[in-house]
Amino acid sequence: MMTELLEVEHVYTAYDKADVLQGVSLTVKAGSITCLLGSNGSGKTTLVRSILGLTPARAGRIVFDGIDVTRLPTHKIIATGVACIPEGRKVFPKLTVEENFRVGAYQESSDKVTQARMADIFAIFPQLAERRHQLAGTMSGGEQAMVSIGRGLMCAPKLLLIDEPSLGLSPRLVNENFNIIRQINERGITVLLVEQNVHQTLAISHYGFVLSKGRVATSGAPAELADRKEVREAYFG
Repeated sequence: MMTELLEVEHVYTAYDKADVLQGVSLTVKAGSITCLLGSNGSGKTTLVRSILGLTPARAGRIVFDGIDVTRLPTHKIIATGVACIPEGRKVFPKLTVEENFRVGAYQESSDKVTQARMADIFAIFPQLAERRHQLAGTMSGGEQAMVSIGRGLMCAPKLLLIDEPSLGLSPRLVNENFNIIRQINERGITVLLVEQNVHQTLAISHYGFVLSKGRVATSGAPAELADRKEVREAYFG
């Protein structure tokens, strides 16, 4: 039986004095792919920022791996085992693929461990292994997506938080990306997948939550969510 790795409990998060998140609660079970669905403006990005401590929750509690991280600074939250693949494939364009990966392992003092992790990631992305010395900024959007995911894996996270991985990619590359996310999860890494792309996200997820206007509109197994009116309303009004 899977246990909760991440617990978000009645979280309110505000910009200035206006609450964007209004009592959001969700859980992510260890070993799962859990998705967070919602249209633009639903509060998905604000929740990501709250989990990472970038926009701290005004009220409520966020617990990761048994540790209350609600008031921790971002670098300490990352140190507990959270990694984020940001929206828009933000790579360091003037660093090589290998240098981008080394940035991801900045908290690891052992070069032997760093090299071993890099070898594992190059096994997942063999085309990056051939171009490890190429500047990331000269690569295609799909390749940059791989670099961004690989860099996130370099800190050996317990939870990989992936924000809008389909954004700006062609349908073929979206398929590749989702297959990679499934492979990563099969290696034992828990994934919180934040997306607008309903059908492909539900196809690889074990459980999902739908956010609408700063609240959880509904949650359930993918087969249940696919036909729920709350899902349709969250996207189409």
